[in-house]
Amino acid sequence: MAQVLIVDDSSTMREIVSSFLTQNGFEVAVANDGRDGLRCLQDDPGIRLVVSDINMPNMDGLTMAEKIRKDLGNTAVRIVMLTTEDNASMRARGKDIGVNGWIVKPFRGEAVLGPFRKLCGM
Repeated sequence: MAQVLIVDDSSTMREIVSSFLTQNGFEVAVANDGRDGLRCLQDDPGIRLVVSDINMPNMDGLTMAEKIRKDLGNTAVRIVMLTTEDNASMRARGKDIGVNGWIVKPFRGEAVLGPFRKLCGM
């Protein structure tokens, strides 16, 4: 069972984040868009943290977060957006949905290691 779910349409970004987290003791699952991310989250109740891009085909990250909170009723999983988007209105929408954190790319693994461990209960 994974602790962290990485959701990004970029295979390079999924690989960078998942490799770093795996090397640092996390169990990681990956999904290529929001729709796939929802399926993974439903299939694996061990996921504690979702790290998601926003701009993806099929279903964007904020829509996925909204569905996690409302449709699945999952308020326990922590959701962090890892995105190039850095505008106040998008952040406010994320906060209203129940997003717990916002990281602007590029991904700096060492900077998030402690917070991610805390979010996963490690």
